[in-house]
Amino acid sequence: MIVVTGATGKVGHELVRLLGEAGERVTGLSRQSAPLPEGVRHSVADLAEPAGLKAAFDGADALFLLVAGQDPQAILDMAKAGGIRRVVLLSSQGAGTRPQAYRHAAAFEDAVRGSGLDWTILRPGGFDSNAFAWAEQIRADRTVAAPFGDVGLPAIDPADIAEVAAVILREAGHAGRTYELTGPALVTPRERAATIGEALGTAVRFVEQTREEARAQMLQFMPEPIVEGTLAILGEPTAAEQKVSPDVQRILGRTPRTFADWAARNNAAFR
Repeated sequence: MIVVTGATGKVGHELVRLLGEAGERVTGLSRQSAPLPEGVRHSVADLAEPAGLKAAFDGADALFLLVAGQDPQAILDMAKAGGIRRVVLLSSQGAGTRPQAYRHAAAFEDAVRGSGLDWTILRPGGFDSNAFAWAEQIRADRTVAAPFGDVGLPAIDPADIAEVAAVILREAGHAGRTYELTGPALVTPRERAATIGEALGTAVRFVEQTREEARAQMLQFMPEPIVEGTLAILGEPTAAEQKVSPDVQRILGRTPRTFADWAARNNAAFR
């Protein structure tokens, strides 16, 4: 049995689908009830309350773990008590490049490495699906407002993260490894806006925000340390943060999907 936390999210929902289609027994764990693919057992629980994870973890042997909740050690202790012996952690590139800003993810990585379980850590950078934040303004007036319009980053399609995780959860040979997951090329916010316009068949205008305008907007839904770390990556990325990683290619045997692929599949959200 494989337990997938965040089973209703952009990575988790695709992951439970892939595992189910591969014939695996899967428990999808989320904080609220929601439809999951046929054959997937659903468990409603919260990683912030590790004691409530027992029913989901009992009898499982592998865990796909999000960085959520405040006590990774308690989560991992419950996992081991339930029989889990392998964990794949969905962390963040920032845990490696900016650990002070991404302390939460770094703490989960430390706990996983010291857990005594077979572990694999996935470190994606930005998600292509972050562009959903632009959906309302694109629908309203075909405009995108974002900072650092000409700074490129190799964001990744969440479907590729799910596919990588499915391979690692089902195959041997990945224990003790940390994989950096990126898309195939650097893409700027200005280019992403234009690509969404191409998927819609109409022009999308790009308006560059100042750093302070973006900061004020992001503080409405993100903690300040994460906002500062994110703005630093978006505006002044390090060489490591702009590097296109070969890890998706190595694991899947194909190049990562492009942002244009993602935009074409999700264009209905912007209409």
